[in-house]
Amino acid sequence: QVQLVESGGGLVQAGGSLRLSCACSGSIFSIYAMGWFRQAPGKQREFVASIPSGRSANYANSVKGRFTISRDSAKNTVYLQMNSLKPEDTAVYYCYADISSSRSTVPYDYWGQGTQVTVSS
Repeated sequence: QVQLVESGGGLVQAGGSLRLSCACSGSIFSIYAMGWFRQAPGKQREFVASIPSGRSANYANSVKGRFTISRDSAKNTVYLQMNSLKPEDTAVYYCYADISSSRSTVPYDYWGQGTQVTVSS
């Protein structure tokens, strides 16, 4: 079993900052890509950022220059630093991790439970 636990969401004023964390635990042999999606009320889930193992990060155009994704491999944790937040960033943020549980296991995408981010104007 693999679990992803998110933290760091909350209420912030426009222009403020938040830092989300997502810690992976359980039967983990290797973690490949890690990242974040978000889903606003009445909208589809959308990509925010990803960071493949040993490669450069990728960002949605809407967050480039404001959000920074990073990972701590020793802690099996991915972070999302969100600066200059806007009301349109309001959403439930979900982390994911592409994890294999053994040398012979095909990687599988695991998801966190989601954390609410609300940006007031």
